[in-house]
Amino acid sequence: MMSLLISRGFDGYELLDTGAGEKLERFGQYRVSRPDPQILWRRKNTVPWDADAVFSRTAADRGTWSLRRPVPDPWIIRYRTLRFRLKLTPFKHLGIFPEQASQWEWVMASIAAASRPVHMLNLFGYTGALSLAAAASGADVTHVDASRPTIGWARENQHLSGLGQAPVRWILDDAVSFCRREIKRGAAYEAIVMDPPVRGHGPHGELWDFTAGFPRLMGYCRQLLAPKPLFILINAYAVSTSSVILDRVLEDETGGTGNIISGELGMRERVSGRILTTGIFAAWSPDADITSGILSRSD
Repeated sequence: MMSLLISRGFDGYELLDTGAGEKLERFGQYRVSRPDPQILWRRKNTVPWDADAVFSRTAADRGTWSLRRPVPDPWIIRYRTLRFRLKLTPFKHLGIFPEQASQWEWVMASIAAASRPVHMLNLFGYTGALSLAAAASGADVTHVDASRPTIGWARENQHLSGLGQAPVRWILDDAVSFCRREIKRGAAYEAIVMDPPVRGHGPHGELWDFTAGFPRLMGYCRQLLAPKPLFILINAYAVSTSSVILDRVLEDETGGTGNIISGELGMRERVSGRILTTGIFAAWSPDADITSGILSRSD
């Protein structure tokens, strides 16, 4: 089933406006302008944007933030009971992907409704928003990322969210290598989520390429699924493929059983209601109601 998963944002975040290769967003009390090359349309609102921070990129450097008003480094935003630390990074990211907020809700609801122990594996887990959403709902979480600073950032979010005693394992490792070892150890997970990049490096120089690595990684994940699995959730950004690929690989590895929903992630802008798509996703569950429930969490 192909779908458009539109996040409605949350109290700490809004997509305010888009146009001419730029987007204006509110993170907490601060407004941020960032480039997005896929925004080919014009702005509908002709009033100049009032941004606190503007990111610009030239051929000579990775990018630069210009502050029009002071912005703390870092600052904190809220999502339900969770707290996330944000900062202006040289890569234009701030520390969360707010278009995934509907998925956070779905993961929290699915884990809470399971009424049984849930062990969740989060691969390429970044700063831990999804890991903490799962932990806040009662899951035991294993969070894997190849970046030591990012793991540290995720642990800060854990403590900011009051989840310092929650059962979260923070693992600095290459995702493929970790999964291979978990298979040998006989590990099993009821839920597996991942956000694989196009390319990357593990902490010991391991190379990751989405096209070659994703099908192999999904094969390992199939071997790590518990006998009574709850769900698999995959997000991908900037890959030169469609969500159909995620759908087909999921279908291969689950033997055509259960239910799959795939499509595009999107955000609705406040000014005109237009939708900005940001990435692709796919979700699988043996339970049709759980899988379709991911859409009920969207706008």
